[in-house]
Amino acid sequence: RMETDCNPMELPNNTGFEEDSDYRDFEGTDVKDMRLEAEAVVNDVLFAVSNMFVSKTLPCAEDVAYINVETRERNRYCLELTEAGLRVVAYDFDQTDDRLQTPYHETVYSLLDSLSPAYREVFGNALLQRLEALKRESQS
Repeated sequence: RMETDCNPMELPNNTGFEEDSDYRDFEGTDVKDMRLEAEAVVNDVLFAVSNMFVSKTLPCAEDVAYINVETRERNRYCLELTEAGLRVVAYDFDQTDDRLQTPYHETVYSLLDSLSPAYREVFGNALLQRLEALKRESQS
């Protein structure tokens, strides 16, 4: 069971089940929990950045989560993850700057590709190694 800083009891109960239903303890039955999504994003690209983790100080909810990332160039960003995608909301960990109007990216790959040439290189090399491994497997 994954530990989260969000208390699921604080989320609105819009699951459609009755209070006395057997399903009332089933968390997030029909909502996409952005914290889980954020954890998946981090696990996907952690190898290609210096540091990346879901914020423990900024509030998470079913519709938003924040991810701190430090690129291999040592630049720090706070990313907002919503249904619209990912975008930079500050140039430091655990911060948001409402004046910042940065574009949304559909994927973490696209966002990091635009921020970090070193990410692009590491990710590209990992992809190449994986393809070469698949090629070797298919030949044997």
